[in-house]
Amino acid sequence: MKIKDAEIISLMQDPRTQEKGVRALMDAYQSRLYWHIRRIIVDGDLAQDTLQETFIKAYQNFHQFKNDSQLYTWLYRIATNEALQQVNKMKKMQKSDEDPEYHMQNLIADNASGDAEEIQILLQNAIQSLPEKQKLVFMMRYYDDLPYEEISKIVDMSVGTLKTNYHYAKQKIEEYIKENYEDNF
Repeated sequence: MKIKDAEIISLMQDPRTQEKGVRALMDAYQSRLYWHIRRIIVDGDLAQDTLQETFIKAYQNFHQFKNDSQLYTWLYRIATNEALQQVNKMKKMQKSDEDPEYHMQNLIADNASGDAEEIQILLQNAIQSLPEKQKLVFMMRYYDDLPYEEISKIVDMSVGTLKTNYHYAKQKIEEYIKENYEDNF
């Protein structure tokens, strides 16, 4: 493994071969890091997102790798920090009973007799009340179920910014639904 690490480090340090180095880094460590992250973050999709963030951070900060530890140790530290940040974000956002998606599913289930159309109208009005960036991110994530990386390529925003915009959009939709549901139904 040492020779492999030495090759990866050499590729990563040369701007001409850096892309090849990133691919080699991912090939060598993707599985091990994924399962490390997955033990911290149970959700597979979120673990995959966190793994991608880990590799992005490793790529962006490779100049800080001092070769005084093994490459895997350095990556493991980054992965652990990223996973713990995700856990903290999930704790802050984890108000499942206040989640607009949760509300929408319950409202639709409770009112399947005929109010579903009105509830959809309420959701659409809530979405339309969002700022443009939040509306765009929410619709791509909620309706199209696109991963943040894909949305990032489409709208040219960082994944972190997208996640923040989605979180704020969900909060605003939740508030809108709470304020307007009882008035309308």
